[in-house]
Amino acid sequence: MTPDKNENNLSEASADPGPAAKAARRFAIQGYEGSFHQMAAQHFLGKNVEVIPCATFREVIKVAASKKESGGGVMAIENSIAGSILANYNLLQRSNLVIIGEVYLQIRQNLLVNPGINLEDIREVHSHPMAIQQCFDFLDKFDWKLVETEDTALSAKHVHQHKSKHVAAIASKLAAELFELDVLVPNIHTLKNNYTRFLILQREDVAKTVDGSNKASLSFHTDHSRGSLARVLTKIADDGINLSKLQSFPIPDTDFKYSFHVDMEFQDTAQFEKVIEHIKPLTEHLKIYGVYKKGEWK
Repeated sequence: MTPDKNENNLSEASADPGPAAKAARRFAIQGYEGSFHQMAAQHFLGKNVEVIPCATFREVIKVAASKKESGGGVMAIENSIAGSILANYNLLQRSNLVIIGEVYLQIRQNLLVNPGINLEDIREVHSHPMAIQQCFDFLDKFDWKLVETEDTALSAKHVHQHKSKHVAAIASKLAAELFELDVLVPNIHTLKNNYTRFLILQREDVAKTVDGSNKASLSFHTDHSRGSLARVLTKIADDGINLSKLQSFPIPDTDFKYSFHVDMEFQDTAQFEKVIEHIKPLTEHLKIYGVYKKGEWK
């Protein structure tokens, strides 16, 4: 499923004024308009996608699972610096949502101000604590008060709403566009190779087969006997599958037993179906979260 194809589907849905069609072209995101989640949604689903801002990831899953509210959701799952967001794997596991795609988005932080404001005018900088930490090398050059807020995009919105002359925000370029702010200094983050992986999620009853699929996400656990995990991994390797991720999770109400989330990369779905046939007898439980196309790095 390509971004162009998704954008066309959303355009077709928007032509129908019915409530179901309106909900189908809206996707839940964590955070506010102008957030990196919205940027990921636009990269995959097209510029015309409507987003439903949610305060928490739990709310994203709830709204994405509601046919009356949305057509799906976009959820961050890991970061190249901070690692996996373990709680979101648990949310995915308990949901009826499937992965239809992914986006790897470079996180670029920018210093945003109202038009006409210069560096010497700034007295405070507002943003999410993580964004502020990502920009310390730049911020340490100035004697500014750093104010932690709940969201980068919301900080940008407040700077715009209050017509602040002495307050700047750290946020995305999309936030600058939405809230009519100037990018006073672009790319102020210290680590330039900072990517977040976002999953595109839909309900099982509406998700369609993705043409050209070459990646899948699934979880399984074994009988926990000696060598049981090794036997599964050996089968995966023998079938020529690239295991791009292996993440362990404790199984609730057990004595230190674990399930495993894996991401597999393959040439075609026939190869994937073959490896599933081979490893299923070696597992006690196996759940496929989605078969989709490997995401591009944006």
